[in-house]
Amino acid sequence: MTHSIPAAARAHADDLAAYVQASPSSYHAAQEASRRLTAAGFVPLDEAQAWELTPGGRYLVVRDGSIIAFVLPETVEATTPFAIVGAHTDSPSFKLKPRPTTVGAGGWWQLGWEVYGGPLLNSWLDRELELAGRIVTSNGAEHIVRTGPIARIPQLAIHLDRQVNDGLTLDKQRHTAPVWGLGEAESADIVAVLADRAGVRAADIAGYDIVAADTQPPRVFGAHEEMFASGRMDNLLSTHAGLIAIEQAKPASSIAMFASFDHEEIGSASRSGAAGPFHEDVLRRILGVFGATDEQRAISFATSLHVSSDVGHAVHPNYADRHDPANRPVAGGGPILKINGNQRYATDAHGAAAWNSACRDAGVPSQEFISNNQVPCGSTIGPISATRLGIRTVDVGVPILSMHSARELTTVIDPWYLTRAMGAILAR
Repeated sequence: MTHSIPAAARAHADDLAAYVQASPSSYHAAQEASRRLTAAGFVPLDEAQAWELTPGGRYLVVRDGSIIAFVLPETVEATTPFAIVGAHTDSPSFKLKPRPTTVGAGGWWQLGWEVYGGPLLNSWLDRELELAGRIVTSNGAEHIVRTGPIARIPQLAIHLDRQVNDGLTLDKQRHTAPVWGLGEAESADIVAVLADRAGVRAADIAGYDIVAADTQPPRVFGAHEEMFASGRMDNLLSTHAGLIAIEQAKPASSIAMFASFDHEEIGSASRSGAAGPFHEDVLRRILGVFGATDEQRAISFATSLHVSSDVGHAVHPNYADRHDPANRPVAGGGPILKINGNQRYATDAHGAAAWNSACRDAGVPSQEFISNNQVPCGSTIGPISATRLGIRTVDVGVPILSMHSARELTTVIDPWYLTRAMGAILAR
């Protein structure tokens, strides 16, 4: 890795930081992406209305915490293929339960929440957290809301746990409940706080989807300011990269598409997840506008490409034995091609060739990631989307440390490299 960070890479990191700060929940991430794309000339589409699309047009559609945006080439036919970059908007966290307000020992106001996905629980201790997401009022209106810093999960002092440095074990029910205030029990009502932030009456709230988010801002740091630390990089880093790539996309003969889905961290099985119908619904409706039959749609899908992007593991200097001895992605070495013989990643030989060609066209370095046989890899939307759609899919990403921590670590240059490679995919 060079110590000279291009000004464009630093500007990209600064914009990624701004996007993360605007996106404490999947709903905020989709809303902010929609806001940016609308400002760039993309036309929002309503799923409840018939779509009118024009060749050369730029469009977006939001479903819950997911967003799909696409750019049509100047000539569109019923068999025109898609060039897709995919990601996800959610991150490991905690999700507010019903009847969420409790009063604990010592008069501390606490929250009842459940673990969302697979966070590194210890990394959430002793951080100022906010609540964010959506509330729905009795009239069916949806309100996006965030509280700002309001809660903290306090760790037990070492004086009360002398063996803590020999191994910390957290009970997910008893030890992750945060404090968020002090006082009379009758005054403790987190739903009332959410209502106040949203500008509605607490009595009118009929439902909510609220998660926790760390409030510490992203930061560039290091000996040469080459490192970047932030919460929710899994997977707002890839969402942001796809957002920038689609905003700049000028496809030659394919329909360029950016798709980022909710609920990946819990399996993607939802109406707005990659395992749900949202992606296929949009693909079918686009081709349907141009008169596609089932046969023509099958031809389009057979010649399309989907690049699934999610963060991956850089070699950890303190645990180097956990990585494959020959394939060892380094921070700053460019985006990674994710490979797994058991198809936990969707990459195959043709997908790898397409990705490597895109990296060459974009002038960025690339490297491979494959797991140590003793350490099973995680999962992505890649195999789910490939199974759901039948479109050739390749899994890629950026190498990071501290994956699923409340605060993850990458380099300044790798997210910029990823965006450029995505741009080459969308230029097809």
